[in-house]
Amino acid sequence: MAGLATTFGSGAMTNNVKDIGNAACILSIGSNTTAAHPIIGFEVKQAVRRGAKLIVVNPREIALVKHAHLWLRLRPGSDVALIMGMARVILEEHLQDDTFILERCRDFDAFKESLTEFPLDKVEQITGIPKELIKEAARLYATVKPATILYTLGITEHVHGTDGVMSLANLAMLTGNIGKPGTGVNPLRGQNNVQGACDLAALPGNLPGYQPLNSPEVIKKFEDAWGCTLNTKPGLALTEMYGVTGNSGIKAMYLVGEDPVLSEPDMNHTLSTLRGLDFLVVQDIFLSETAKEAHVVLPAAGFGAEDGTYTNTERRVQRVRKAIPPPGEAKPDWEIICLVAQKMGKPGFNFTGASEIWDEIARLTPSMAGISYERLEKGGLQWPCPTPDHPGTPILHSAVFTCGEGKFQPLKYKLPAELPDSTYPLILTTERSLFHYHTGTMTRRVPGLNKLRKEELVEINPEDALALAISDGEMVTVYSRRGHVTARAKVTEVSPPGVISMTFHFAESPTNILTNTAWDPIAKTPELKFCAVRVEKAKEAIKA
Repeated sequence: MAGLATTFGSGAMTNNVKDIGNAACILSIGSNTTAAHPIIGFEVKQAVRRGAKLIVVNPREIALVKHAHLWLRLRPGSDVALIMGMARVILEEHLQDDTFILERCRDFDAFKESLTEFPLDKVEQITGIPKELIKEAARLYATVKPATILYTLGITEHVHGTDGVMSLANLAMLTGNIGKPGTGVNPLRGQNNVQGACDLAALPGNLPGYQPLNSPEVIKKFEDAWGCTLNTKPGLALTEMYGVTGNSGIKAMYLVGEDPVLSEPDMNHTLSTLRGLDFLVVQDIFLSETAKEAHVVLPAAGFGAEDGTYTNTERRVQRVRKAIPPPGEAKPDWEIICLVAQKMGKPGFNFTGASEIWDEIARLTPSMAGISYERLEKGGLQWPCPTPDHPGTPILHSAVFTCGEGKFQPLKYKLPAELPDSTYPLILTTERSLFHYHTGTMTRRVPGLNKLRKEELVEINPEDALALAISDGEMVTVYSRRGHVTARAKVTEVSPPGVISMTFHFAESPTNILTNTAWDPIAKTPELKFCAVRVEKAKEAIKA
């Protein structure tokens, strides 16, 4: 989300989930919303039933397509070209919001000049979308107001992911679709507290509340509060930690609630990195594939056995209340961390409950200073919430952007890192199933969910299946430059010709053996949505 953070300040949803219903036009791009975010998918369908126009941009014929007024079936990895092409149409047809641009934005002229690189004939060639359809989508988004943008990892998990987010920010500012009900640029978070993790400094260059490490005032505040001297050098991003360059310099890892063996690209490389560590600690609620590699496993309590807060995709801080005792020797995550710190002789970890930790967060984090457990007993609050009488902020950037003026970004089209060739002629893109969650560490333990989806499927277009003499339900092996995986073929027109799709929920068929470690140079997000593969009949069929 780094691109959005640069423009709008935080990389969070600018609006909220219920506000989707206020949109007259919804642009859903790089998101299989009904599968990955079913509650939000329901809100989108409800908005369409009430008359909202829906534009779906996705290479795959996802479920939302049947509710869409326009479906733009672009080639994987061509999002930036499409959005910049739409922006060019909006300017050429004088559909931009000149007042908004003049009063609230900067660097517009440089952005406008960069659009000369995106004539529609070229955009059509790159994306595979007819230029008349691109024009229709641009007109719809620019004129049917208010208009909102929803996006997920289909935008960000590319080597040009930051550019993808920037292009969406450009589009919203160009049309004045920001800071008002029914508008916004809204990244839909993939896990329940990923927003909260980012908010509280699980990013290498920030302290809690996105307070920068390079600010002397911020550093002094935290050093005074914590009674220590802080290292102001930004840490490594997640992808850097696994030493893709072979020289990360990390000798030990302490992983909390993370299963990188299944979730990170190039599984063989990830395993090699973890096995090369001097010391690996994994803290989790189940023995994940990564925990099996650990020197020490610390059993953590699940959500129903601990107190605390989660911050959801719309920046809403919500209470979590302990309903049952932790099983066996398991403890809440915060308590385990405090016990480890105390054993290391570190002061400041003598909390007796999660509420005390929140009190410290509120004292040190201006955007959350007005949030307390007492207030959260009455319901969640959306940050920024700077004072105890502040109601929270459902819509960001209403009067001014967090960083002052909205900055237009000139952009160029960049190719994916790895293109199909004669040896690997197909594109693999990854997605999530409605029935399983992330690496499947939790949901694969639910018999009912396994009945709904029991195994990995290689979704392949009938045209490609026919060329390869592959039948529906047949076992196939998918090869990339990094390894191979065997799974069952599902012949379906949901996948376009030349593209196969797989999830990453199944340890028996670990898709991320195949994926590429190339990453976006700014956000350091790996290109999990695009790598070159080939598909063959499996030499040894796996039992059904």
